[in-house]
Amino acid sequence: MGSESTSSNTSKQRTVILIAILLAALAACAALYYWYSHRHAVSKPGVPQKLEQVQSVKNVKDSYDLIVVGTDPEGIAAAVSGARNGLKTLLVDGRDRPILGGLMTLGWLNSIDMVTEKNSLGQHEPLNKGLFSEWFKHIEGDSFDVTTAANAFYDMVKKEPNIDLLLKAKSIEPVVAPASGGNAASVVQGVKLTKADGSQQTVKAKAVIDATQDGDIAAAAGAPFTYGRADMGDPNAKMPVTLVFKLNNVTPEVWEQIRKRLNGDNNPDTNATEMSAAGYGDMKDYPSTNKDRVAMRGLNIGRQNDNSVLINALQIFHVDGLDPKQLQEAMEIGKAEIPHVVDYMKSKYPEFKNVELGGFAPELYVRETRHLEAEYRLNILDVAENRDQWDRIAFGSYPVDIQRLSYADYGTVVLNPVKFAVPFRSLVPLKVDGLLVVGRAAGYDSLPHGSARVIPVGMAEGEAAGAAVKTALDAGVTLRQLSASKELIGKLQDGLNKQGMELKPFTIKPQPYMEHKEYAGLKAVLELGLVGGGYSNDFKLDEASNPKRMVNLVGGARKMKPSAFPGDAGAAIANMADADKKPLTLDQAAYTVVRALGLNGTPEQAVQLLQQRGLIKPETIALIANKQSLTNADTWMLIKDARDVIARQAAS
Repeated sequence: MGSESTSSNTSKQRTVILIAILLAALAACAALYYWYSHRHAVSKPGVPQKLEQVQSVKNVKDSYDLIVVGTDPEGIAAAVSGARNGLKTLLVDGRDRPILGGLMTLGWLNSIDMVTEKNSLGQHEPLNKGLFSEWFKHIEGDSFDVTTAANAFYDMVKKEPNIDLLLKAKSIEPVVAPASGGNAASVVQGVKLTKADGSQQTVKAKAVIDATQDGDIAAAAGAPFTYGRADMGDPNAKMPVTLVFKLNNVTPEVWEQIRKRLNGDNNPDTNATEMSAAGYGDMKDYPSTNKDRVAMRGLNIGRQNDNSVLINALQIFHVDGLDPKQLQEAMEIGKAEIPHVVDYMKSKYPEFKNVELGGFAPELYVRETRHLEAEYRLNILDVAENRDQWDRIAFGSYPVDIQRLSYADYGTVVLNPVKFAVPFRSLVPLKVDGLLVVGRAAGYDSLPHGSARVIPVGMAEGEAAGAAVKTALDAGVTLRQLSASKELIGKLQDGLNKQGMELKPFTIKPQPYMEHKEYAGLKAVLELGLVGGGYSNDFKLDEASNPKRMVNLVGGARKMKPSAFPGDAGAAIANMADADKKPLTLDQAAYTVVRALGLNGTPEQAVQLLQQRGLIKPETIALIANKQSLTNADTWMLIKDARDVIARQAAS
């Protein structure tokens, strides 16, 4: 009896354990399904939706806790976050927009530059969760139908009783008063509205969030900015604008032909899913009818739900995104060129032979205008070294994509980060209190802007900004004081985590290029914008340089302080044949710098001349393994030494 009882009990225990294991497995499957269904869109075309009519509030109140200016995705995230934190919020737009979503829905930029990382299951998921993921689960995938997206944005806003929405204001001006103390000259206390009917109203607020594409409110309030690539010594340069266009008759059969072409290539830069396609790189050879102003690049194609696609590929140069006349001119240039582009595509690629031009985006895609001078300005080394920040409120991982600046330029991918943090301080403008700036005009240098300007990062910033206003009000501090308090930032981060974001500290192991003996030189030329590692981060540090490349390098470095280089670097190879094929000696490299500095001397004297002026350090010379054939990294160390001395002289 005893042995039978023991055996029976053992059998029952095994059954219980087996059931528990099965239940755990089912729970894990359910959790996985929940995670996938809530964090990933369906990634396939759906049924076309009817565009929902957006209703503006009839009566704007005289005061709110928070005013958010701009209805691009960043502004929507800011308003929803503020409202969910109990703030009475006015979301207002000063452009003639009938729907929400701005660049994504009216600029027709319907393919998202995703910012992802692998989870424990080896699957990619968004780095920035919270409101971005909440919106993302309602659209078709990383490319989406613009009507679906617009309806999803409006649904988020109209569900919040704390949000009053006002579209089509004719003008929005900040109400600014002198600051009572601290590090600011002024404080924003609300906005002055001119409504669509011409009536005016001053609306007070405890804080304002500038979510306009160009930082318009902050600039009008006196916040300092740089423009375009001025911080790189090139004040006239800025990335091109794009007019997205639509192609009709892209049936499922045509889409399958597109997928077959792109997925059949061995080129890793081409790919096509059910919703997105990226490739056709030889479109760069399209013979523009207006070469001074227009060029094509490879096609970024996003599907719609009605057998049409939207194409982001046409680049229009030399456009001041702050000048309405230039924007209108760019729109007309694009509309004139695109029919030729479509004809070229139809003749070159059989899959496009029956497509038809279906129209143009209502708004231009403007990539770059103002860059905020903030309490902390994100720099290229933050991105290159995958740095965390103690006041992290968003994460980036998108490649640093600097689009071509002219027809003759080809642009560059500076590097491809693993993960970097955007600090809250980058949203806080210098000199002006009561204001935060989110989106592409936030506090980034122009190089990291090439990565951080994407929508998932901007929406995370917006969500953080809305919650930050509540945190600051509860603590009785200014937004600038909040940005300096580790205790209060910790409370903000805790609150954002409860909202669905995941703002955990992280450490990324040093990348191979960071462990190179001459990494200090690479850092210097990265900061000067003189090098690109592409998607693979291959900077070719140990590749042999040549005299011609050294001339180009010194010419690029000249922009850090043109007055310090009154000479001509090109004179160093004026009488040299095959300057792009010969090895670069240390003497020749130093001579190139000497000629650029306007000094007199021979190649044999050049090293000594630079040493006498402290422009080459002994330890740099010691690092050069072969002084008869310098590598790229060797030359970058020479640039670093010269830059350091010139920078010290400029500061003294």
